[in-house]
Amino acid sequence: MPKKNLTIDKILAGWDFDPLQPTARLVKHPDGRDVLQLRVDLGVLQMEIVGRPDGTKPFGFATLLDWIKHRDQEVDAAFKFSSEECLEVDREFSQFYHRRIGWIHMKAFARAATDAQHTLALMDACLSHSPDQEWAMMHEQHRPFVIFQRAQSLALQRVQEGGEPASAIEELNQGVGLIRAFYDTYELEQDFDDDELVQRLIHVRESLRERFEIGPTLDEQLAEAISNENFELAAILRDQIRNQHRS
Repeated sequence: MPKKNLTIDKILAGWDFDPLQPTARLVKHPDGRDVLQLRVDLGVLQMEIVGRPDGTKPFGFATLLDWIKHRDQEVDAAFKFSSEECLEVDREFSQFYHRRIGWIHMKAFARAATDAQHTLALMDACLSHSPDQEWAMMHEQHRPFVIFQRAQSLALQRVQEGGEPASAIEELNQGVGLIRAFYDTYELEQDFDDDELVQRLIHVRESLRERFEIGPTLDEQLAEAISNENFELAAILRDQIRNQHRS
C-alpha cells in the first residue's frame, strides 16, 4: 500500500514566504467554517477565527484569559501562576500575536483590535498573578507595541467603515496617551519622545488630518485649553464632548 502523502507542498505551492511582509488568507475548512492561515518561514500557521486560535478550550473556557478572570473573581484573587500555567500564558500570547498579524494583513482591523485588547488584558493578568517580576516584564515590555497595533487598527477601522475621521484621530491620540502612561509608570519619560511607535501613530494621525482636512478635535482643544489654564473654555468644551457622546 502506498504511503499517504503527509507533506504540505501543495499548500505552499505558489505562496512564497516574504520575510519583509506577513501574508495571510482566509480559507474554507472542509466542514464549512473559515480558518485563517498565516505564511511563515518553512510553513503555514492555521488558526481558528473565533475564540482561542488553536481551537482548544483551556480548563473548559474559551481562552486561558477567560479562565484566569473566572479564577480571579470566583476562586482566589491573590493566586500566582504555577510554572506550568506560565507556559500556557506564553502560548496564548504567541497565538494571539500571530492571529493579530494575520488580521492586520487581511485589513480585518476590528478583529485585529479585539485580539490586541485580549493581549493587553492578558498582560494585566500577568502583572497581577506573576510568580516573579522578571517573567511579567518579559511580556510587559511589549505593551507599547500592542497598544500601537490596537490604536492603529481602531483608527483604520473607523476610516474603513466610512465613519467620522475625527474619531480615528481620537483613537490614535488615545494610543499615544496610553504609551505615555506606560513610560510614566516605569519612570522612562525621557524615552517617550524617541519612541518609534509614538512617531508612527503621530504620522498616521497627521496624514489623516491632512487627507480629510480636519482641524483640532474637541479633545485636543480641551487639552490645549487646560494647558493654557483657560478653564472657562475648557468647561464649554467638556459640555460639547459630553453632548457628542450622548448623540
